Amino acid sequence: MRFNVFKNTVLLFVLVLISCASKTKNNLAETNHIFTQSEIKIDNSNITPIIVGANQTKTYLPLLKGKRIGIVANQTSVIFKTRQFNHKATTNQKYTHIVDSLISEKINVIKVFAPEHGFRGKADAGEVVKDGIDTKTGLPIISLYGKNKKPSAEQLQDIDIILFDIQDVGARFYTYISSLHYVMEACAEQNKMLIVLDRPNPNGHYIDGPILEMEHSSFVGMHPVPVVHGLTIGEYAKMINGEKWLKNGVQCNLSVITMKHYNRQMAYDLPVKPSPNLPNAQAINLYPSLCFFEGTNISAGRGTDLQFQIYGSPLLPITNYTFTPKANDGAKYPKHENKICNGYNLSETKSLNGLNLNYLITAYNTTKNQADFFIKNGFFTKLAGTKKLQQQIEAGWNEDKIKATWTSGLDSFKIKRQPYILYN
Repeated sequence: MRFNVFKNTVLLFVLVLISCASKTKNNLAETNHIFTQSEIKIDNSNITPIIVGANQTKTYLPLLKGKRIGIVANQTSVIFKTRQFNHKATTNQKYTHIVDSLISEKINVIKVFAPEHGFRGKADAGEVVKDGIDTKTGLPIISLYGKNKKPSAEQLQDIDIILFDIQDVGARFYTYISSLHYVMEACAEQNKMLIVLDRPNPNGHYIDGPILEMEHSSFVGMHPVPVVHGLTIGEYAKMINGEKWLKNGVQCNLSVITMKHYNRQMAYDLPVKPSPNLPNAQAINLYPSLCFFEGTNISAGRGTDLQFQIYGSPLLPITNYTFTPKANDGAKYPKHENKICNGYNLSETKSLNGLNLNYLITAYNTTKNQADFFIKNGFFTKLAGTKKLQQQIEAGWNEDKIKATWTSGLDSFKIKRQPYILYN
């Protein structure tokens, strides 16, 4: 009896070893395999690939062959090469810049149009981007951030198709969608085709904020949408076209190369920083809430290594966290430079599923000088898209009372955007 039990135990142990060895071999084989696609997400332990528009070269390369191409691009305009087995962006993620890839495919790229922060993404927020020559490819770079925010007829004269491939973060005041607007308008006026290569919206899982009132439109908010609109850049382009938001109601010849296996509830860590002051997923998630501080005397962490993950000011009461902004690659002249700021560190807080106004309200209520809290140039109103938010905060309203005034506008927007939705 004991011998039979021992024999069965040994047999079971051998079978387990064989099974483990087989699984290990299969896993190693899968890990070493190279895929031409974007990063992989894990959702409920099932590996699900997100294939971004740029990676679907078989779909859009035939449209570019034999044409003269202009491309709106920056450092995020990449084609992924390796497979990734978790939802985190890795430092060794392999990719090529789309401009380099198109040139290697013998596509006739004529010029590059660069948005805010420039083609290589190194300019400060608000810093004028200058025209130039890309040192790697020798292509002319035309700035779309400065005096020339819209491609001119002359700049499009030798172009047949414009390719737009830029990673957005889903906030109305993030200026890449304003550049998209002007590119679409120029294409419509000059009868040029526009192809948008779609990418995920890392803040696509919610919609929140006041609807922009058109009398307060600017380059940090051009359309009657909430602060967080929940659309990918491809969906946003369709909405610009469909709602006839371009000048004189013109519409451009638009084609969106959609993603595969994407839904807006997926967590998505960007493998390439979308701009110098959004270094990681936490900053991107907090950005829609903390960007309001750009219109106040509160620092949102520019000039530190925790941009849009901390906030503070010399005028706030002493807290258990301080920081000192200093000039760096992302901020040449940061607010409160070289001054000790009392504030709060949000770098370890849970991800937000809506705008958090309590950061702003608390800072206003505790600052030493409320009269100087909001910058006098009206920039806060441009960010909010309405004068009401500042007035509500000054009147002592809490977050719930303020958000209740957004409900009808958000409900209407959700209905209006429905025809342009491409993903669940």
